[in-house]
Amino acid sequence: MFASEVKSGLDCSVLVLNKHYMAIRIVGARRAFSLLFRDLAEVVSLEQGRYSNYDFQSWCEVSRFKRDFEPDGHDWISTVNFYIAVPRIIRLLFYDRLPRTDVKFNRRNIFARDKNRCQYCGKRYRTSELSLDHIIPRSLGGKAAWGNIVCACPECNIRKGGRTPKEAGMTLIQKPVKPAHNPIVHIHLGEQRYHSWQQFLDHAYWSVELK
Repeated sequence: MFASEVKSGLDCSVLVLNKHYMAIRIVGARRAFSLLFRDLAEVVSLEQGRYSNYDFQSWCEVSRFKRDFEPDGHDWISTVNFYIAVPRIIRLLFYDRLPRTDVKFNRRNIFARDKNRCQYCGKRYRTSELSLDHIIPRSLGGKAAWGNIVCACPECNIRKGGRTPKEAGMTLIQKPVKPAHNPIVHIHLGEQRYHSWQQFLDHAYWSVELK
């Protein structure tokens, strides 16, 4: 579909609404464009405090205008002949949900769940400065599971070593659990590019699973 791609654009996330404008999921830009191109969804765009709806073709046309007058306000993907803005929000037209899946157990979601905070000293660090710690060490039978892995800074990780927190005289700042919702949404809401999501994630929308 696309001849060349701007990496930063494809790295963006897109909030998916059902046809009743309820938030149901977060997807990558590739998936969002696939839904738009097949006329399974439309773009919902926040413009001067109001939301406007566009099908794929009209969004391509609007993107040309946005590229000329507000190029820094969007992330972009280049096609053969023009640039297209990555939408922040899309709305499904013909079905209410995408297939439901569990929150993935991976490093990114663990960092997001713990908000990049060492779970022993409570200090916040960059991802590159944090490591993952097995609360019950693997050498003692500890498993790789939501309830046994937390973020830890190098100092705390070294101090704890191959011991349990109790043996090391350390205390977790909170009990690690599997997130009920995708923890990445909390990171996204802190970024200016995703401020248009807020209205759809308030109140009852927080009880809907986001992936």
